Amino acid sequence: MKLDRARLAELLQDSLPTDGSLFVVDLTVSDAIRPKVTVTLDGEQGVGIDECAQISRRLARRVDEEYGEDASYTLEVTSPGADQPLRDPRQYTRHVGRSLSLKLTDGTEKTGALEAVEAEGIQLAEVVKEKNKKKSLPAALVPFASIQEAKVIISFK
Repeated sequence: MKLDRARLAELLQDSLPTDGSLFVVDLTVSDAIRPKVTVTLDGEQGVGIDECAQISRRLARRVDEEYGEDASYTLEVTSPGADQPLRDPRQYTRHVGRSLSLKLTDGTEKTGALEAVEAEGIQLAEVVKEKNKKKSLPAALVPFASIQEAKVIISFK
């Protein structure tokens, strides 16, 4: 049995809350004999284990209806880990005030405080080293299109 990723994406969208509080960050389907479907969800306020469990039950019910209850697959619904890159512009909002590490499409890297999220990109107050000192530059717009990878810098202060 082969699970169709596009059809699974439709079933997943139908399983999400209608208020838009959660969104799909990633959906993968392995090519194994018993495929593993991995769904990564997030929300502007984060996503909890109860929400993951609820979406998992809804999606499993829809997959069983679509492919039959004898369909053999493994389903995992999860939230992004703290070390996972930000993939969707909506993920940035709850990280305002935190430090980010960016890899840009032109090959450069930037680190700084996320000051604001706008429709076209983020306002980043970049931290640069000057003569063994760190200096914060005024916030500047970094367009989403130029961000190849963004990770939140975990701080234990």
